[in-house]
Amino acid sequence: MNQVVLMGRLTRDPEVRYTSGEKAMAVARYTLAVDRRGKGERNADFIPCVAFDKAAEFAEKYFRQGMRVLVSGHIQTGSYTNREGQKIYTTDVILTSQEFADSKGAAGSGQGNAGGGAAGNAPRDDEPFMNIPDGADAEGLPWN
Repeated sequence: MNQVVLMGRLTRDPEVRYTSGEKAMAVARYTLAVDRRGKGERNADFIPCVAFDKAAEFAEKYFRQGMRVLVSGHIQTGSYTNREGQKIYTTDVILTSQEFADSKGAAGSGQGNAGGGAAGNAPRDDEPFMNIPDGADAEGLPWN
């Protein structure tokens, strides 16, 4: 199984580009600095992440350098030949979800699920439960 869950801080604002063609979509790239666990000095790994379509647009709009985010997805490797003729190997995390990991006050920005959920539905630090938006229907939820 190829599944990754990471929490880290954005090293810079996400870079967003759009594909060409009839069905153009947004592609966001950003790097997470993920702390390593260990004794002694602090170390971090710098993990390149890629989000597509609405998640990419969300990252462009709300994510900023220094924010702590929680992402999940899968690892994808690839390669290409650069201008000097050298083969370059790549490793990216292709995201299936992304969300804020800090509270609104700590991050200096809004809360919410970046994978398409309604912003503001994540619990605050002083609230033990998620806020249910007005008009939400409980049918279809897993515990019903």
